[in-house]
Amino acid sequence: MLAACALWVHGEPPLVMHLDCALSDYPHVVALFRRGACWGAISKTNGAALRYRDPVYRSLRELALSYFHEYSDRHGHKTLRSFSSAFDMRRIDVELWVGNRNDCQEVEDRLAGLRHHRLISVRQERALARRDPFERRASNFVQYPAPKIRRG
Repeated sequence: MLAACALWVHGEPPLVMHLDCALSDYPHVVALFRRGACWGAISKTNGAALRYRDPVYRSLRELALSYFHEYSDRHGHKTLRSFSSAFDMRRIDVELWVGNRNDCQEVEDRLAGLRHHRLISVRQERALARRDPFERRASNFVQYPAPKIRRG
């Protein structure tokens, strides 16, 4: 939402896309932007895989699929299942997403309730390979490690 707000401040529409997943994982929201006919995305997450996408994707489906391989749960199962159409955040009261000092659960609920488009069929889902141990270890690389708990 911060990226959507920053785009808005710079004269672009504050568009987002909701990425939904299997129950074993967490949904994700990316801010969208266009350069010419192509889509790009800005996202902030602690891991490297779900961040920025250059504006080289011809459709939102292509863009969503760019997150597919890395979007996995802690057991290595690929979990990304659907994506929403572009949603203009100006349709939501700015106090709920720009000026909100608490969590933005109302906004998340609204985005989760949008019509979503399936990325893969049930047949494809059944045939998915799990990420191998090396890929799973690599996905643990984060920018901000969890704080160490002091025991005293």
